Amino acid sequence: MVGRGEVTEEAWSVIAPLLPASGGRPRTRPDRLIADKGYSYPRCRRLLRARQIAHMIPERRDQRAQRATHRGRPLVFDRAVYSRRNVVERCINRLKQWRGLATRYEKRAANYRTLLVIASIVIWLES
Repeated sequence: MVGRGEVTEEAWSVIAPLLPASGGRPRTRPDRLIADKGYSYPRCRRLLRARQIAHMIPERRDQRAQRATHRGRPLVFDRAVYSRRNVVERCINRLKQWRGLATRYEKRAANYRTLLVIASIVIWLES
């Protein structure tokens, strides 16, 4: 095996991206989770807090009534941030109109991603 000291800088810049990364895949964490009222239950909120993931989930009516009887920290809810969820949801619904995307017909990830890009471009050009 050839070490880095035995290869020129130009050759190393070509070879380095092809080598496997050491240490496994990097951990990623979303900046914020935006969900609908279906995910507004205490267990879900506790799990998100334990993983230190900020979340924007509106409370259900029965939970608001229950919270009124108990004291505690009020939930933070930002309507402007939550309204952006609708844009993403509509985009996904437009993409689901493409049968190949909705059924995951392509077996290879590269082909599926290509179909996703083509569908996105067509939707963008139509709008």
